[in-house]
Amino acid sequence: MPLAALSGLLAGALGVGLSELLAGVVNGAPSLILSIGSLVISRQPPGAKQFVVDLFGDADKLVLNLAVLVIALLIGAGLGILALRSRVLASIGFVAIGVLALVASLGDTLVDPIFAVLSVVLAVGTSLTALPWLLRAASPTADEPEAERLDFDRRRFLGGTVALAGVAVGSGIIGRVLLEGRSSAAAAVPPVPEPGSTAAPLPSGVDLDVEGISPIVTPNDRFYRIDTKLLVPRLEAASWRLEVNGMVDRPFSLDYEELLSMPLVEQYTTIACVSNEVGGRLVGNALWRGARLRDLLDRAGVQEGATQVVGRSYDGWTAGFPTAWVDDPGREALVAVAMNGETLPPEHGFPARLIVPGLYGYVSATKWITNIELTRFEDFDGYWVPLGWAKEAPILTQSRIDVPKRSQGLDPGSVPVAGVAWAPDRGIDRVEVQVDDGGWNEAELSAPISDATWVQWLYRWDARPGNHTLRVRATDGTGETQTMEVSEPAPDGARGYHEINVFVRS
Repeated sequence: MPLAALSGLLAGALGVGLSELLAGVVNGAPSLILSIGSLVISRQPPGAKQFVVDLFGDADKLVLNLAVLVIALLIGAGLGILALRSRVLASIGFVAIGVLALVASLGDTLVDPIFAVLSVVLAVGTSLTALPWLLRAASPTADEPEAERLDFDRRRFLGGTVALAGVAVGSGIIGRVLLEGRSSAAAAVPPVPEPGSTAAPLPSGVDLDVEGISPIVTPNDRFYRIDTKLLVPRLEAASWRLEVNGMVDRPFSLDYEELLSMPLVEQYTTIACVSNEVGGRLVGNALWRGARLRDLLDRAGVQEGATQVVGRSYDGWTAGFPTAWVDDPGREALVAVAMNGETLPPEHGFPARLIVPGLYGYVSATKWITNIELTRFEDFDGYWVPLGWAKEAPILTQSRIDVPKRSQGLDPGSVPVAGVAWAPDRGIDRVEVQVDDGGWNEAELSAPISDATWVQWLYRWDARPGNHTLRVRATDGTGETQTMEVSEPAPDGARGYHEINVFVRS
């Protein structure tokens, strides 16, 4: 039985490995592992997103990839054991897994259906061909002396399994490297024009120059990424189009060059993920460049009664927010095409994405956007709303301690306690620090870029020996102070004070 399980596992691994190789070599062929992983994401129950992010953070996609692979191999092992009793049932099992992978693959708009079928046929056919050979190699032949027969069978099976394992692992690795390389490869795109309205130079005092504090502008390669894509989509600028339709008088579409020809503006905006825990890192500030969403909606002519803007990604992922959020002259929502002076990176939504100040990303920040639809707020729920997240999601007033680190040992005397605070579209008016259960002490604030961005803060603490607890709270531009009442991120953002424990040496 163990040899039968190993046979089934290797047969499945060989099929998966060759299908990964095909995905890496042929543009439009799916990775079956990624396709099934995406299907799992699309069918996740309420609460699953936060549970996974809490456990694995930014590594959630890697963990899901590995989990799908391990489960596939375990199923293969089980089918190998089943094949000892019924080759027919084992074959049906492999075919059923292939059908599941095919259905999952066809849900990706970047996958060619013909190549999806070929990939599944290759994977299933390879597994069904390899399994009987492996089972025969694991079984003794009857026409030789028992000792010689067993020795030969062991050598034959060992040699065959090592060879097939090498082919499975090698083809899988090569295929994945090619696939990810193609996803990250630079494509020829028109340069993003300079904006007609540039962001004002950063004010003096915008950076408090404290070692270890978050930079006021988050570099692109350090900016958080939370989305449902297991592999970064590579959309072609030449074939991309943006449709604007729904409850509008003049629906239209435009291509990438037409979008770039519109008046472009720049602005610094802090965005955050609703999954961000108190003190978490799923928040960042960048300089975004793009066309005003308001200009696109004015061109389309929004009809009376249209109360929701829905953004759709290339694969149908959706996010929706009130049209009133765009109508407010104090906010400038963008269809962004550049980030920190560079063409929008694929990881962050190339060719274009929505940036809406003041709203959590799951209701607004559609990456790889291909459609903007106007509808009624009550008529449509974005992707995450049916999964238990709030339909309206303004970013909460929050603050974080960056320096010192949790449980850090410190020398007595003057110690900088510093971090960042944000309340996008309301600004930060005050940040206060509490040591143990003492009074609240007002911190120094950096010069704000705008109400749409975070600020740095600094409190110089006269540290005394012993164990201490440091807490921080912020008050936004409306006078509202973040609450001490603790809540989980679901359904509309985490609440509570960020606190850390430190030890001051004597």
